[in-house]
Formats: sequence, structure tokens, C-alpha cells
Amino acid sequence: MSDSREPAPQQGDARVDAVRYRLRREAQERGEEVEEANAGQPSMDQRAHVIENAIQQAIRRGDFDDLPGAGKPLPGLTGTHDPDWWIRRKIEREKLTGLGPPALTLRTEDREFAERLDRLGSERAVREHVEDFNRRVREARRQLQGGPPVVTATRDADAEVAAWAKRRAERLRVAEERRRAEAEAYAALSRRERRRLRRAR
Repeated sequence: MSDSREPAPQQGDARVDAVRYRLRREAQERGEEVEEANAGQPSMDQRAHVIENAIQQAIRRGDFDDLPGAGKPLPGLTGTHDPDWWIRRKIEREKLTGLGPPALTLRTEDREFAERLDRLGSERAVREHVEDFNRRVREARRQLQGGPPVVTATRDADAEVAAWAKRRAERLRVAEERRRAEAEAYAALSRRERRRLRRAR
């Protein structure tokens, strides 16, 4: 024998809520006492009290002991406020390139500027890179694409070329000293040691 009763309406059904609202309003107009729709449910203060009790119990059990970063200052609280810190941190953490508004991508490129230049092999390539960077900074300052304000400064091509040449000369000097030291160490080896070293290579 099948049950002919209708299933109870699901809570949150818009039609049911509308009917309940109309019935409550009509009852109020007749002067009848109306039961609140949320009767029996905890108030916001009661919920807050339950949550606070749960937190205190977890603290007493030691659930929050030895968490990563315990006793250390929160990162990013020093210095000036950056409203786009979360985008910048995600880009840095996941090593994303070419993503985000120009203000952030240019800032990241600016921090790595010397490393990028050091991978270039000629003064002409360095000047072209500086000119391209400056062009993109000027375009981003016009805010044609929207996004946060651009605070990255343009670069002086002559100064960057001079710094690039100085770093390059220093790298060559260190490499030459290392080569000379290795040659002297090799010359000091006996024939047997040299043969052994050649076989190991």
C-alpha cells in the first residue's frame, strides 16, 4: 500500500517561503500571535559563544601548538602597505611570468633587472633591453589597461651599460683566476695522478 501523503517541502524552497510569508502577514493583520520563522534556531550570539568555546577547548587540548610559523612575525607586515600584495606573492611563489597587471610584472622585472642584463652578450643587446623596458613602463603609466598605479622607474641606458660591463669584467676576472688556479694545481700533480684524473673525466 503506497503512502498518499505528500513529501515535506524542502527548506529554502522559494514558493514555500512565499506562502509562509503570506500566512504570517495575514495572521498579523488579524491580530494573531505569529511564531518567528527562525524559532528554535540559535541566535548569532549563541553561535559565537559555541564557536568561542570550541576554540578554547582546542587551545587546551594543544591543537594549535607547534603550528608552522609559530613564534615568528607574520610576513609582509613591515614596510609600506601594498594593496596588491596577494597577487605579487602568488606570482613570486609560483614563479609565474607574464601574468598580472603591468604594475606588478614590471616591479618583478625591475627587481631582476641586473640578472636579466647579465644574460645578454653585447652592449647593443643591453641598450635594446633597457629601451624596451622603459617603453613598457611609460605605456603602463598611461593606465590604458587599468590596474594599480605604476611606481617602477625607468632606467638610464648609459648607467646600465656601465654597470653591466663592470659585472661582466668581474665575472671574467674570477673565471680567469679559477682557470689559472686549476692549471697550477694540475701542473703540480705527478704523471700517475694526471692519468688517473684524465680517466676520471
